[in-house]
Amino acid sequence: MTRRHVAVAGPDTEAVEAATAVVEAGGNAVDAAVAAVLVASITEVGIVSPMGGAFINVWAPGEEPVVLDGNVEMPGRGRPESWFGGGVREIRMGYYGGITVYGGHGSVATPGMFAALDEASLRWGSLPWAELVAPAADLARRGWPLGRASEYYLRYSGDNLFAWDPQTHEFMTQGGHDGPPRLGEIMRSPDLANSLDALARDGVRTLYGGELGRAVAEDMDAHGGLLSFEDLAAYRTAIRPVLRTDLGRWDVGVNPPPSIGGPVLTTLLRLLADRREKQGHTDAADVIEIQHTVLEYRRRAIDAADDLETAGRELIAALEEIGPEGLAALSSSPETIHVSAVDDTGLACAITTSAGYGSGLTTPGTGLMMNNALGEPELNRRGLHALRPGTRLASNMAPATARRDDGTVLAIGSPGADRITSALMQVIGGICLDGHPIQNAIDAPRVHVAFDDAGAPRVEYEPGPGLTEALARCPFPTVGHEGLAMYFGGVGAAMRHPDGHLEAAGDPRRAAATWVGPA
Repeated sequence: MTRRHVAVAGPDTEAVEAATAVVEAGGNAVDAAVAAVLVASITEVGIVSPMGGAFINVWAPGEEPVVLDGNVEMPGRGRPESWFGGGVREIRMGYYGGITVYGGHGSVATPGMFAALDEASLRWGSLPWAELVAPAADLARRGWPLGRASEYYLRYSGDNLFAWDPQTHEFMTQGGHDGPPRLGEIMRSPDLANSLDALARDGVRTLYGGELGRAVAEDMDAHGGLLSFEDLAAYRTAIRPVLRTDLGRWDVGVNPPPSIGGPVLTTLLRLLADRREKQGHTDAADVIEIQHTVLEYRRRAIDAADDLETAGRELIAALEEIGPEGLAALSSSPETIHVSAVDDTGLACAITTSAGYGSGLTTPGTGLMMNNALGEPELNRRGLHALRPGTRLASNMAPATARRDDGTVLAIGSPGADRITSALMQVIGGICLDGHPIQNAIDAPRVHVAFDDAGAPRVEYEPGPGLTEALARCPFPTVGHEGLAMYFGGVGAAMRHPDGHLEAAGDPRRAAATWVGPA
């Protein structure tokens, strides 16, 4: 058996240990990333769940890079018209200064993560699907300690969003005390382990048109949820060519429309590169100005668009046809996880997955916590249940792969809702335009231009060298954070250097783990 050497960056130790196990069994970068994501979708309680969506960006040696679009879809096939617009619970949380989200059966979109992971395994994996699922099933059965990111989020959501459903409440309080689970508390889900066993044994068809899917649909049938058995049976992973950008000596690929994240990140990077070419350098003031230009355009012209694919392509066309100045004239999940992996052959895989803020719902007898993609206000600007069944929802996710002209290979991405694109703009810019080592680029302080409900901008920032002067010239209100903050994402990167040396880097803003091996 030939063992690949692989570099992996993931959101927690358990996820990276799963990647390690499959690599030592003969797996490659795609196997490692898939196994890590499956485990993280369990261990990152509340942050994400297995029943969300995912984008998988793979650049294999000698092939064109592609994205597997496993994002969530608008459900509702076969449902009565009277069910649309209902079935949700309004939840007010103190998370990040106070947000309102919608949970319940009516907030659940058709999940695509399992379908996309299975497709990646079939196309590029070295190991059988069952071996990639096994670490997650084993961990769900024997238990894992609650991590720092989950503990932080559940402080705000555990007593409301994740308390109304009896199955979810029982899982959250298995430690025997009132309130959300505590940091380090051992969490177990035998029902989830059994569901994963079924997915390993029978394949993902058990969810998309089989026994497991029927269990999900029957619970939705009984409680007014739009997700139907027909929706699950009709779901298909979409395979798309990446959206590519030349950044100096780098060729960078991200997910194309109908995602929002990929076109927005592409535009941010191209404007940053253009500014650097004209000025010879860029600073925080340039980053703030470019973010404001692009993100304000997104808020006004894309977020509420009827056709996200057309809107995303129009953003790129505006940049390509009328230039950066023309784009400027036009503008007068929160919760996700990411895994990056690269191996010694140059195979690069970047996976970002999201279940929104969580619906609070666990399908009885399955252990499967459901997404609330229909209940995320920032991804449903046109209103609740406004899309046609089968339509892919908006997404901020933007996993990226890249190659430099000397053979260097990069896989990179981040969680962080609408901060995904601004975080990756700054980190990828640092790596590809400024030549910083990946860890240094990730560690550097970040800024993010945010908008309130009325469209007024403000600049959120982390303290650091070079920011004081830029912020003094900033025309917008500023909000400082103490040190590096989880608000600004959690970038993970893996790289193969031309000499074959592998490297992985995690983000100190979140609990992260990396591994390069076997030694």
